This record gives sequence, structure tokens and C-alpha cells, in this order.
Amino acid sequence: MKITAAVSRESGTVPGLEQADLGEPRPDEVLVRITATGICHTDINAHAGRGVPVPRPIVLGHEGAGVVEAVGAGVTRLVPGDHVVLSGNSCGVCPRCLDARPTYCREAMRVAFGGARLDGSSPLTQAGDRIAAMFFGQSSFATYALAPARSAVLLPKDVPLHLMGPLGCGVITGAGSVLEAFRLRPGQSIAVFGTGGVGLAAVMAARLAGARHIVAVDINPPRLDLARELGATDTVLGGAGAEQALRDIDPDGFDFAYVTTDVPSVYATATRCLAVEGTLGCVVAPAGEWVPDTGFLLAGGRRLQGIIGGSANPHVLIPQLVEYWRAGRFPFDRMIEEFEFSDFAHAWTETGSGRVIKAVLRMPET
Repeated sequence: MKITAAVSRESGTVPGLEQADLGEPRPDEVLVRITATGICHTDINAHAGRGVPVPRPIVLGHEGAGVVEAVGAGVTRLVPGDHVVLSGNSCGVCPRCLDARPTYCREAMRVAFGGARLDGSSPLTQAGDRIAAMFFGQSSFATYALAPARSAVLLPKDVPLHLMGPLGCGVITGAGSVLEAFRLRPGQSIAVFGTGGVGLAAVMAARLAGARHIVAVDINPPRLDLARELGATDTVLGGAGAEQALRDIDPDGFDFAYVTTDVPSVYATATRCLAVEGTLGCVVAPAGEWVPDTGFLLAGGRRLQGIIGGSANPHVLIPQLVEYWRAGRFPFDRMIEEFEFSDFAHAWTETGSGRVIKAVLRMPET
């Protein structure tokens, strides 16, 4: 079928909207008419060639939400007309997948960044030429996408589908880190470094979990204001005085420090603000030299923890977050600014500059 997709090419500063051909769903896949999709900084980094390289040309996008249009012959859990949010891909058969921990799938890097199914095929072509696809198992910068049925999370039909896409990556990463990876308990404390979509989702989740201190740290004052509105008990302006300010808030240190930025100096500050047996959780690698103070970590039983996808099972946590949102306890929609798909370049640059926390692209009505 003919679709419109934002194609990332070597020569472009921004993916451009182009026509392409999308194949039929395989037995374990679903065809989804994308209603809206979020822009994540992983998309921006992949397009720019930072971090894990992806093949070109490729269609990126991995925060898609939409309506199931068709299902493969082996799909029994979903039917046409179902509303879904698309989460990250996984192989479905490795020990981590079988343990309902798909973010740590042994094939995670290939199925996320390889630009193809595990057998090497891509469902996208253009005038007979191959276009890499299946980015995170979806490539949802498009009017339609194919996705493995196991990565499509069923949603109630009475929630606004156009807002739900970010739940599939940025929001579940931040919230899952607090609720699943850290398993933060009432009365514990957390310092969140970086108040983008992931960091703010962590702030909201920490409030849900009953944290005593929820401190947001950033260099952007308006973001800190929003963090307070979403649940931060304190805010700290990043920079030279941040470490002392954190110590003034909690002299004994924090149970958890959560780093969502790649600035090496932030990792050092986050480490030093930990309490005895505290945990430093990281979702991105530092962009430059950072040597952990292992003496400090080891002396107090402190931990350094890498986190992917919030260590969460999307089929469990995403429906929970939807219910929290409906109850007014998890207002992640306050981070969202909507753009028409035709205004892709503007949404992309606004996200890259940091002027928009979470851009969501709305597809044209069909």
C-alpha cells in the first residue's frame, strides 16, 4: 500500500516527507493506521548518526499510536479496529522475553536499530528500492506502520488516542525507572537530573510512589517550574552550586539519583548526592569522559544501574499509567505539544532545540 513517511537520508538535516510502499503484515504482525506519534531524542540522535548507527535511508519513529487495520494470520490477541500504542520490539523467545522483561531482549539492539526484521527483510520500498524500516519494530513516522503483534499494547477506546504515543517510549522509560527498576517506596527520596519527557515522567511516578523528597535538577528554569507543578517537592538550578543545594535539601543523601542527560559532570554530581546504599540510575551514556568514583560507590554499598525502557513490561505498565492519567494522577499530556504531520520539520527542530518537551505529530484524518 502507498503511505507517506518521513525518510531519513544521509544528506538531509531533517527527515523529509515522501511516498513509499508498505508490504502486507506477516503472520505475527499487525498493520496500524498511525493516529499520532511522538518525537524522541533517540530519533534525533539516530538521524544525526550519534550513538548507535542506523542504515540509510530509513523511516524512524518509535512512539506511535493508532488503529489496527489488519492482522497477520497468526495473530489472535488483536483484531481490526483495536486501539493500540506501539512499544519497543523484542524477539519474544529469549530468556528475558519469556520472563516478561522485553527491554532486555538479547536481540534488542538488532530489532531496535537494525532497520529490518530479524530475517533481514524490510517491509518498505520506494520505486522498487529498499528503505530500512522496523525502527524499534515500528517506524511510526508514517501514516501506516507494520509492527509485531507482541509489541502492540491494547488501549481502551475511550482515551484520546492522539496523546498516547509517548507512553510507548519516553514516558514508560521515566515512569518505569522509578516504579519498576528502582521500586521506590513511600518515604524514600530521589533527585532527577534533566526535566525532559523522561525526567518529568520520573517526577510524576515518584509522586505516585509516595517519595518524601522529589528534587528536579535542570538548567532551564521554565522546565523546573513545570516539574514543581507535576510533583517535584524541590527544584535545583543545575551548575556550580547544584551539589551544595542538593546537600542542603537532604544532608544524608538521596536514595536514588536518576540521570537523563549525557553531560559527564552531571554523573559526578549525581553520584556524590547518593545516600548510603543509594542507587544511581542512568538511561543514556555520558557524552565524554566520566570515571565513576568507585571508592565512594563501594564504601557505602551504593549502586550504579543502567536502565532500558524503564525495565518495564509495556503490557502491564502502560495500561496502569493510562488509568493513573484518567484519575488525574499522572498528567503526562502537559508535556505534549501537537503538530500536524505536514509540519514535521518544524516539530523536529523545536524538539532538537529543547523549546518543546514532547512533540506529537498528528496524522491527517482518513
